[in-house]
Amino acid sequence: MDKISTKDLQEKLFYKPCNVYDHMNSTDEAAMETMSQSYIRFLAEAKTEREAVAYAVRRAKENGFSEYQFGQPVKAGDKLYFNNRGKSIYLFRVGSEPIEEGLRITAAHVDSPRVDLKQNPLYEDGNMGFFKTHYYGGIKKYQWTTVPLALHGVVIKKDGTSVDIKIGEEAGDPIFYINDLLPHLAADQMRKTMAEGIGGESLNILIGSKPYEDREATDRIKLNLLSLLYDKYGIAEADFMSAELCAVPAFPPREIGFDRSLIGGYGHDDRVCAFPALEALFDTDDSAHTCMVILADKEEIGSDGNTGMKTWCFVDIINELADALGGNANTVRMHSKCLSADVNAAFDPNFKDVYEPKNASFVNHGVVLTKYTGSRGKSGTNDASAEYVAFVRQLFDKAGVVYQTAELGKVDIGGGGTVAKYIAEKNIEVVDLGVAVVSMHAPYEVIAKADLYMTYKGMCAFNQ
Repeated sequence: MDKISTKDLQEKLFYKPCNVYDHMNSTDEAAMETMSQSYIRFLAEAKTEREAVAYAVRRAKENGFSEYQFGQPVKAGDKLYFNNRGKSIYLFRVGSEPIEEGLRITAAHVDSPRVDLKQNPLYEDGNMGFFKTHYYGGIKKYQWTTVPLALHGVVIKKDGTSVDIKIGEEAGDPIFYINDLLPHLAADQMRKTMAEGIGGESLNILIGSKPYEDREATDRIKLNLLSLLYDKYGIAEADFMSAELCAVPAFPPREIGFDRSLIGGYGHDDRVCAFPALEALFDTDDSAHTCMVILADKEEIGSDGNTGMKTWCFVDIINELADALGGNANTVRMHSKCLSADVNAAFDPNFKDVYEPKNASFVNHGVVLTKYTGSRGKSGTNDASAEYVAFVRQLFDKAGVVYQTAELGKVDIGGGGTVAKYIAEKNIEVVDLGVAVVSMHAPYEVIAKADLYMTYKGMCAFNQ
């Protein structure tokens, strides 16, 4: 037998991540570009979990899905969705194989770090009107000052009527703003750490300055602002108690770079995984498996609440499906497989000291398989089994999906959590998988088009 050359031996034995562009033809690049433009539109439309769920409902209906009610009959071929309070959603297509073969589940989250209004937010001070806020999720607070902000959300008035709010996205809309201190007066501020320079109680949103016309009135700026809100929306100050309003960056998603290979925008974490999960579900109608997509809420604050991934709603739906299709729910969960579709931190050469390059994700190296998340000694992680990771690798290799593996930063420096562990608790095989993101949790994050496309291809392969 001929001796294998050293070069061929290295090629056979060494693990070497590859660039997606080296494995794409012109047809792939055209498909990637089409998907990227659709994703940009989605990112502009869905800046909150409520808006993402509304988008998912619309797309589901366009693809023949109908709303599911607990207890209704279910049969092979049905395409259904369960809208959980307008803030999370479960979409599923019933396959032809027995339900006890398990589900193919792709679970992403559609909430992102932001700045929420407090329940009694409105005040005036220094001839300016402000909203008090409470930030949501893990943010660098200083990044949210001096950037244009839009106000999104819903107000439920005293009489129970609902008012949708979206101000700051259209060209003629006003925007909102969080003040910062000018450098000329910031000597003490700049001696503080970055974490201390802007405090949580300093994230007050500037909303106006004009006083009410009656000079005898008190709190004239506040009164004028409330008068404007009442005239347009019928909102009184007490209605903020039953409101969910948040400030998000007002700038739109855009292509980045001379080559337009990157996309910048707010909320890539985790809508860059939610979008391909939806599209992959719609594009794999011929699968024999029963496939489910979960778009969950509250992942950024621990997945709690009845719309987070800890809710029993997930178990209830599987129980209902098992009952309707003549299966045992425990068997269904035991045989189910899941991709916890969440992002990883892309290697950034400007901050390379916090990454371990052999186990970091890189832009344009494809979808990221993350065997475990957590922090320090793998605290708070699912830690997928070797057998299940091998199963996913085999699917991707067969389908020509370019993928890589990574942790989130160096041991004892990095770490983070996803919904994976809450799904694994239900006796379901699960591994984290998603897109590498630059500047994660910033008001404007960056991803590569090629990685978005490979994530979609990987999810299609998983569904099939």
